[in-house]
Amino acid sequence: MKCIYLDHSATTPVDPEVVTAMNPFFTIHYGNPSSMYSIAEFSRDALEESRSTIASFINASPKEILFTSGGTESDNQAIFTTARKIKSKGMHIITSSIEHHAVLHAFQQLEKEGFDVTYLPVDAHGVISSSSLQKAMRSDTTLVSIMHANNEVGTIQDIPSLAKIAHEKGALFHTDAVQAIGKIPVDVQSMGVDLLSSSAHKLYGPKGVGFLYVKKGTPFSSYLYGGGQENKKRPGTENVPGIVGFAKAIELAQKRFSEDTQHLQNLATFLTEGIENSISDVLFTGHPTNRTPGHVSVCFKYIEGESVLLMLDSHGICVSSGSACTSGSLDASHVLLAMGIDSATAQGSIRLTMGRHNTIEDMKAVISVLPEIVEKLRKMSPLC
Repeated sequence: MKCIYLDHSATTPVDPEVVTAMNPFFTIHYGNPSSMYSIAEFSRDALEESRSTIASFINASPKEILFTSGGTESDNQAIFTTARKIKSKGMHIITSSIEHHAVLHAFQQLEKEGFDVTYLPVDAHGVISSSSLQKAMRSDTTLVSIMHANNEVGTIQDIPSLAKIAHEKGALFHTDAVQAIGKIPVDVQSMGVDLLSSSAHKLYGPKGVGFLYVKKGTPFSSYLYGGGQENKKRPGTENVPGIVGFAKAIELAQKRFSEDTQHLQNLATFLTEGIENSISDVLFTGHPTNRTPGHVSVCFKYIEGESVLLMLDSHGICVSSGSACTSGSLDASHVLLAMGIDSATAQGSIRLTMGRHNTIEDMKAVISVLPEIVEKLRKMSPLC
């Protein structure tokens, strides 16, 4: 049975060109970049070349790129180190109600430490309004963290406007751009952010590597203790093969950006129209136009999304029920609830996110089996 993979917001297959770029650093150029002998120079040079490639992609300086193990570590490092370092200036911090748990749980931990947290609401499309942030800002606000693109519904936030409001009140601004890098334009200068998180495995790179952009002059210190790697901001031997792979994935994303964007938009439009025309009582979630390409999030009323997911899997179709990080939970998505969707409807959510290797034939395959699956589940549902 052919596997039709439609969960690219959870992770992506590593591009063969990325694997090829990484391989020598496992077997030939395996030196520790902190060592001084000649084979280590290959690792050290590759590390810094990769840093420059990634910095250029987001319009940053190489010195502003800090390599990490992924999006969660980048989010945690950005939030904990800055909030704690400048708490003498104030202990009021702001985030949104629809953040990834890497951000939400970090803010909840800071609450336990005595910080005062404001969780901004969103509208029915998952959009955070500038006015809500403006009203929430206080003289003791030191940090605002708002995600660039939502992992569950794909909605893109107006980061430049939100960052400007934070800066006008003297607060730092962090954005979780894990779902944005490689999918939509990301320019830290025009966005005006102080910190930005990303992860390689969301754009055809390897798992276990990410980066954190830290704008020059931003109050920041490591929360790990060890050696002096990453300009003494993140100790530990760097994951050179992963970093090289990340840089290669960035190069490919830049090269294929226009082609990928158009392709993913076409697939999402075809799939959305197919679902609309063949299934009743559905609710598409997220912003209808201002969303990441290739992202379809939909609630099927009267049934559970987990059941839809399992039945699609029996046909070789891989999708997600809400966020991959919470798909094992029976609780309704906190993102959908924040958007005002009732719990029963939110339970019927699935997320289909396409990649560059998906085809219209894949979308036709989904549409050919999905109506029957929904009908079968609704016949068994006590809610119908």
